[in-house]
Amino acid sequence: MRQFPAFFNLDGARVVVFGDGEEAARKLRLLVSSPAELVLVGGFVDAALAAEFGTRLTLVRRAEAGAALAGARIAIIAETDVTLRSEALAAVRARGIPVNVVDQPEDCDFTVPSILDRGEIVAAIGSGGAAPVLAKAVRAKLEALLPARIGELAALARSLRVFVSEAIPDKGARRSYWERALTGPAAESAYAGDLERAEALLKSAALATGRAAGVVHIVGAGPGDPELLTLKALRVLQEADVVYYDRLVSPEILGLIRRDAARVPVGKSKGDHSVAQTEIHVRLVASAREGLRVVRLKGGDPFIFGRGGEELEAVQAEGIAVHVVPGISSALGCAASAGIPLTHRDHAQTLTFVTGHAKAGGVPDLDWAALARPAQTVVVFMGVDTAPIIAELLIAAGRDARTPIAVIENGTRADEVRVYGELAELPFLIAEEGITGPALLIIGEVAGLPLSAVQISQFLPPEFSGPSRFEALALEE
Repeated sequence: MRQFPAFFNLDGARVVVFGDGEEAARKLRLLVSSPAELVLVGGFVDAALAAEFGTRLTLVRRAEAGAALAGARIAIIAETDVTLRSEALAAVRARGIPVNVVDQPEDCDFTVPSILDRGEIVAAIGSGGAAPVLAKAVRAKLEALLPARIGELAALARSLRVFVSEAIPDKGARRSYWERALTGPAAESAYAGDLERAEALLKSAALATGRAAGVVHIVGAGPGDPELLTLKALRVLQEADVVYYDRLVSPEILGLIRRDAARVPVGKSKGDHSVAQTEIHVRLVASAREGLRVVRLKGGDPFIFGRGGEELEAVQAEGIAVHVVPGISSALGCAASAGIPLTHRDHAQTLTFVTGHAKAGGVPDLDWAALARPAQTVVVFMGVDTAPIIAELLIAAGRDARTPIAVIENGTRADEVRVYGELAELPFLIAEEGITGPALLIIGEVAGLPLSAVQISQFLPPEFSGPSRFEALALEE
C-alpha cells in the first residue's frame, strides 16, 4: 500500500483552492456540501462558474494568498499556468499545509479520490493518480451495491449511540447488537424509507433481553447467471447466518454466500423430495427463532411456480418477520439469453406462464382451449417430462402443429442448451437432445424470431440439405 487512506474532518476547517477555471470548480464541487470554509484564490474567469458557487466561496486575490493560507487544513492547487502553479505550491509548502496539485502527482501530499457520498457513509477509491478513470469505475460499482438510504441508517445509528450504550453497558454485547441490528429488520425498514419504524425496532432490540429476534428472507436467485442476481439479493446473502437453497441455484451464486454462513440444501427433483415442503417450513421458523438471519434461496423468482407463497404464509403464521426479494424469472432470463421477445406487436399480444407439473402427477389441469389461441406466447415451466402430452393437447385444442417452439435447458449458464423446432416435434426434440432439465418450453411465433439461416444451421443435423421453415419465413419478411 503506497498511500495510506484517511479522512479529514472538515468541521470548522478552512480549505484553500487555487485556480480560476473548470479544474478548480471540479474540486470545489466535491467540497461544497461539506461544512468547511471554502476559499478560492484567484477567482473564476467564467461568470457562470462564479454564479454556480455564489456566496459559498470567499474570493481572495493571488497577492493575498499568504493570509488566506493562515490556519488552512488542506490546500488544492488547480492552476493551469505553470508559473502560478509553482508560486502557489511554494506558498503552501512554506506553511507546511497538506497539498494536492491537480495532474501533478509528484507534487502531491495527498490525492483526491473518487468519492461515493451517502451522507454519513462515505467511500473513497484512489489509484494514487495512476488511473483516475479506473477509480471512478470502481466507485460506480460500489454505488450500485450500496443501498441509497444507507447514509440515513448510519445517521439514525449515530443518534441512538448514547441510548444503546446505556441500554447495553457491556462493550462486547453492544458490538454484537450493532452487527445484527444494522443488517436486520431495522435496516430493511430504513432502506424502505420508514425511519420511524427503524428507530422503534433498534430501540426495542436494545432493550430486549434474551436472544435477538431472527428474520427470514425468501430470495429469488434468478435463472443461474450470477450477474443476474439482484443487488438486494446479494446484500442479503452476504448478511445471512444460514441459507436453505434449492438444487436449481447455480454453484456460482452459492459462492456469493457469506463464507461463515451455514448452507443447507433442501432442493427437490422428480422422485426425490429429500426434504418435504412442510419440513422446510419448520426449519425456516426454527432457525429464525434461534435469532438467526435466515435466507431461503430459490431459483428464478420465488413467487412464480416457486412455492414462495406457501413459505411466506408459513413463516408469517408463526409471527416471524419475513421479507421477499424477487428474482429474475427463468422465463425472462432464458428468453432474453436466447434473444426471444416473449411479446411482440406482430406475433404475440398475450403472454401466459403455466406449469407442466401437475400437483398430484399425471396430466396438467390447464385450459387447453385458451392456450391454443393464436397470437400468444405460452411459457411452460417444468414441462420436460410432460412435453408429449402438452404438445398433443395443444394441437388437439387447435394450436397449429407448426407453431415454433424453443426448449432452453440451463438458461443463462455456461452449459446452456437451446433447441428450436415446431410444436409437433417437441417430444422428439427433447428426446433427441437428451434434455432432462431444468428446462423451459417457449411456444409461439416469437420462438422463431431469433433464428437466422446461420443460427439455425447450429441446430440441424449435418445431413440436412433442404430449406428450413424459419429460413423461408425470414425470406418472406
